[in-house]
Amino acid sequence: MNVTNRPDINALLMNMRDIRSEMHNQGINHVALDVKDTNVVNNVDKTTPAFSEMLTNAIDSVNNLQQESGNLSKAYAMGDESVKIEEVMIAGEKARVGFQATLQVRNKLIEAYQDIMNMPI
Repeated sequence: MNVTNRPDINALLMNMRDIRSEMHNQGINHVALDVKDTNVVNNVDKTTPAFSEMLTNAIDSVNNLQQESGNLSKAYAMGDESVKIEEVMIAGEKARVGFQATLQVRNKLIEAYQDIMNMPI
C-alpha cells in the first residue's frame, strides 16, 4: 500500500468535526450516511479504492478462506484421497488467522468510532 496517496488524517478529522457540528446545529443526532455517496475528502486519488470497498474485499477474502477450509475438511473426512491432511491444516490455519485479523480490525473500528463520537464539539 502506498502511504503517500492517503488523505491527511487531520484534514479528515476536521471535516468530520465540521459535519458533526453542522448536524448538531440542525438538530440531527443520528444520520445513516451512504459512504459511496458522501465525498468528505475531495483530494483523494481516484485510483485508490474506497475504504468500504477495501473492507468488503477483505471480508470476502476471509469468507473464501473459510469456505475453502470447510470444503477441504469435508472432503478429507469423506475419504477423498486427493486431499492431504497438510492441505486441510494449512487451509484451516489461514482461515483462523484471517478471521482473527478481521475481528481485530472490527474492534479497532468500533473503538475509533466511539472515540470520534465522544469528541467534544
